Amino acid sequence: MKLLVLGGTHFVGRAVVETALIRGDEVTTLNRGTGGPAAAGVEPIIADRTDPEALRRALGNQEWDAVIDTWSGAPRVIRDSCGLLADRAGHYGYVSSRSLYRWPIPIGADEDAPLVEGDPDEDHAEDYAAAKRGGELAAIQAFGDRTLLARAGLVIGPYENVGRLPWWLRRIQRGGRVLAPGDPARPLQYIDARDLAAWMLTAAERGIGGAFNTVSHPGHTTMGELLETAVKVIGSDAELVWTAPEVIEEAGISPWVELPIWLPDDAEYGGLHSGDVSAAHNAGLTCRPVQATVADTWAWLQTEGDPRLRSDRPHVGLDPAKERRVLDRLT
Repeated sequence: MKLLVLGGTHFVGRAVVETALIRGDEVTTLNRGTGGPAAAGVEPIIADRTDPEALRRALGNQEWDAVIDTWSGAPRVIRDSCGLLADRAGHYGYVSSRSLYRWPIPIGADEDAPLVEGDPDEDHAEDYAAAKRGGELAAIQAFGDRTLLARAGLVIGPYENVGRLPWWLRRIQRGGRVLAPGDPARPLQYIDARDLAAWMLTAAERGIGGAFNTVSHPGHTTMGELLETAVKVIGSDAELVWTAPEVIEEAGISPWVELPIWLPDDAEYGGLHSGDVSAAHNAGLTCRPVQATVADTWAWLQTEGDPRLRSDRPHVGLDPAKERRVLDRLT
């Protein structure tokens, strides 16, 4: 395909570009040029897409078979981009989010679960869920049924700039007793950014549109398997100390943020690791084993170092002193 990637230098965008190049696609990226040099074989367009006139000049009269967009900011930016591209691109793939389902997400929710409200003309993005929904609506207004809405849940893997899996890997690297949350058999549901990229590119090639929950099947791995795999991959002497959710709550430790990836298996949080993903998997989504994701993420950290984390997401990870206080009570 002739492909335009809006973004393309960080996390999912970088995975899309690298996967597309491996496929043999002709890749153009459009970004501000602040995320490092473009990959070899990519035609870079440098522009601030938040400026509609600058975007118009940068796009010129080019046409593409497909566009993939990873934008997480104001929906108005997607509205403007799609308005310029709708008549010269055959397909628009938007990396959306399962966060746009109304909270708490029901256990087993599919794509028809209730959504938050969103405004395609909104020029702010303080509410992440509402911004993602507004982005979806903006894309649909322009591209109609040529729009693919990839509602990703937890995304991990190489290039992760939210810091969830990297934090666990660095914590396990330090070794010693590690506060491991909840039941090691707790099922997890996530997607490796490279699997998300591969599926979106194939969907673009096939002209697949609509909304899809794009994560693994529930229980693709467990919290125990994830952390035990990390111990083995790193070669650490870390001792995983599995700790009851009640103890974690009493200590004032927040799931997801202070203990990344993990959520209690209860009515409030259970839906985030138990969504219905049959539509995406029936449309060809496949997910690599957790061992590959952990090993490749660790190799990336060793090669490139810790990433510059996104400023629009909470800082993740547990303070060592706070962890130590809990562990000391468990001896």
